[in-house]
Amino acid sequence: MSRLDLAQVAVMGNELALAWSDGAESYLGFEALRKACPCAACQGEPDVTGMVVVPSVNHTEKSFHLLSHTRMGGYALQLTWADGHRTGLYSYEYLRSLGESHG
Repeated sequence: MSRLDLAQVAVMGNELALAWSDGAESYLGFEALRKACPCAACQGEPDVTGMVVVPSVNHTEKSFHLLSHTRMGGYALQLTWADGHRTGLYSYEYLRSLGESHG
């Protein structure tokens, strides 16, 4: 199996445009990206018994304004939002799956 690699990233309006090394492209809206943030503060994390308690997340208008994106190694993007949130690491596989489900 070949490794999924991100060739290019660009902001286009209110979307993040991703060009993949296999020639595919994904266009992800900022609101959908933020609501899909994979961090524990947004999605929860398992306790010692394995139960995941999903926290209540309150978004504001700033929550959906992307300030920057940073490549993390060769496997993920870190997105920084105008409300200060930046703890989610979006793996390339996760971003690709979001593009397929929102495309």
